[in-house]
Amino acid sequence: MHSTTNQNATAPLPEWVPASTRAYLAHAVQGRALRDVAQASGCAASTVLRQIRKVEQRRDDPLVDDMIERLSEVATTGIDQTDPKDGPSMSALPARDSLINDEQLNHEAKRVLRRLCETDAFLAVGQGMPQAVVLRDTGDTPTRTATVPKAVAQAFVLKDWVSCFKSGKITRYRITDAGRAALKRLLNETLAARQEARGMAEAASPFLTQHMEMGERVGSSGETLRVNLTESPLGGLARKKDRDGKPFLAMDLVIAGERLRADFEAAQMGPRVGQNWERFLTPGDRGQMRPGDPMGGPEDARARVSGALRALGPGLADVVLRVCCFLEGLETTEKRLGWAARSGKIVLRIALQRLSAHYDGLHR
Repeated sequence: MHSTTNQNATAPLPEWVPASTRAYLAHAVQGRALRDVAQASGCAASTVLRQIRKVEQRRDDPLVDDMIERLSEVATTGIDQTDPKDGPSMSALPARDSLINDEQLNHEAKRVLRRLCETDAFLAVGQGMPQAVVLRDTGDTPTRTATVPKAVAQAFVLKDWVSCFKSGKITRYRITDAGRAALKRLLNETLAARQEARGMAEAASPFLTQHMEMGERVGSSGETLRVNLTESPLGGLARKKDRDGKPFLAMDLVIAGERLRADFEAAQMGPRVGQNWERFLTPGDRGQMRPGDPMGGPEDARARVSGALRALGPGLADVVLRVCCFLEGLETTEKRLGWAARSGKIVLRIALQRLSAHYDGLHR
């Protein structure tokens, strides 16, 4: 009976409250045993203990501490003391902002996180101030780009969407990778809802696309295609800038690397897992050229890959094969080849320049 009562007490908490915070409230505020909390959440007791310790350590942040206190009131009483619908508070202290619901948080997140993604943008929260502001450090005087209710800023911090980089009378926060992923997911959900309302085909899952970086590429046939730039390590390098402010990898180098990967996949040179049913379901040999395929079959693609690797030579061929074809990260490639740290991207750029020249020579 004790366990059931405690679980019902946490029912008023909004869905946006993280699992780690729920575990902290259940154990530290409601007094439930670790094993009871772990069983209810479906994870190990050691995992729950780490979550609780992490939340406790974060209470040094005034935004986190204030929100934990706010959630503690709701978790123990089941009533939001500052929510108008629950009646006025009898305390002489000034009322804090009521808890925001999931719809309000998502609406504010799409507006505020966009601003925090801008260059040199940060979230500033002053002690005793009822609102936070988004500022851009554009010079001597930062420019304000948005105002944020304090309850929203507290939720952002609690969900790790922003992290503190300077504390004091005015605490400053920057958007995290989790915040950027959350913004993508929310925007994709909005797009999927609009497509569904128009009767369009089912859109990709917002959780699947939150870590994608979509862009446009011109295919061999001249048509423009939307592709995931983060699928290949080349996409991340293409977005980085060198000392001159230019992209570290020019577009022709990225296209050369993607062309090699396309030939590598068409050549069926990658590792196979499971049973290959292709020879049982299609007539003829697996390596035969498909009718109407201008690029030929796997044998032709294999010859193109071999020719490109021979043109690169040892060393350059190794890094291009691992990064472009096997999609290995540069750090992994450097370790496996025994190279110095951060040297792989320089060698990769040299290799892609030679690969691009090789492909240009084929068309002369």
